[in-house]
Amino acid sequence: MKPALSVIICTHNPRHHYLDKVLTALNCQTLPVEQWELLLVDNASKQLLSAEIDLTWHPNARHVREEQLGLTPARLRGIREAQAEVLVFVDDDNVLDSEYLEITLGISKDFPFLGAWGGQIKGDFETTPPDWAKPYLPQLAIREFEQDKWSNLLHQHETTPCGAGMCVRKVVAQKYADLLKHDSLRLGLDRKGVARQGEILLSCGDSDLAFTSCDLGLGTGQFTALKLTHLIPASRLTEEYLVRLVEGITYSHIILDSFRGKTPTPSVTSWEKKVLAYFRLSKMNPKERRFYQAKKRAQALAIQEILKFQQSAIA
Repeated sequence: MKPALSVIICTHNPRHHYLDKVLTALNCQTLPVEQWELLLVDNASKQLLSAEIDLTWHPNARHVREEQLGLTPARLRGIREAQAEVLVFVDDDNVLDSEYLEITLGISKDFPFLGAWGGQIKGDFETTPPDWAKPYLPQLAIREFEQDKWSNLLHQHETTPCGAGMCVRKVVAQKYADLLKHDSLRLGLDRKGVARQGEILLSCGDSDLAFTSCDLGLGTGQFTALKLTHLIPASRLTEEYLVRLVEGITYSHIILDSFRGKTPTPSVTSWEKKVLAYFRLSKMNPKERRFYQAKKRAQALAIQEILKFQQSAIA
């Protein structure tokens, strides 16, 4: 019998104690295992995960090896392999609440006009976040809200799920895969392994996938009843990492917006605005200033890249 849901875990050299928690939570789901399949997509890990990770507890689980490095190729492989009409993308550090899959299946039936949806994401931090970092925690895919919300509008990030625990109809995922066949630049919207020092932390392929719902006349949504825990190591709470993350997300979303018809234009700054910006900077503390400058740097770089895309297309 065809499964109702396909759970897809894309992972590259995972932290095994994190992945163990992810799989334990899946083993405790209230939705019977006969109703969903589990795909563990090993994205070019140094050690074959099929030799290290036991999935025999699930009667409909498979190891899948994807040699092309990158989160997007791993997702595309999962989409190709999935048999169900609703896909659930679970990161290798996402611990689902026990009713997550059962609630997802209910949403898929009760909200046929939605093509992609997600839920609340609570952080489980290896170390307590410092006070200065709290404004930037949403960049770590922390989502907490008090009411359900949905829309069918592009660029409506308030209702757009992030990749952690994102649920997508197969028809949307297949349309997304088709888009990438004809637009190789989109393959670069997410990370490829561990980013080296100085590299931008690309991060918006999940938004592109969710927005594909709107391409098909469907919507995106977020639901309070869907809950998961995001395991966050201490290394992601450093100032260095969060600055790089803010820069990468800012850059990535401007690039994505340009792919979806929202092209930014370089602004001509008057001397009055320059003075005002300088005054604003002078009032910031060193950390605030660093994050502000990272955003500005990302905006300038993204606009520069978009202009290159446009020029190469004309040529």
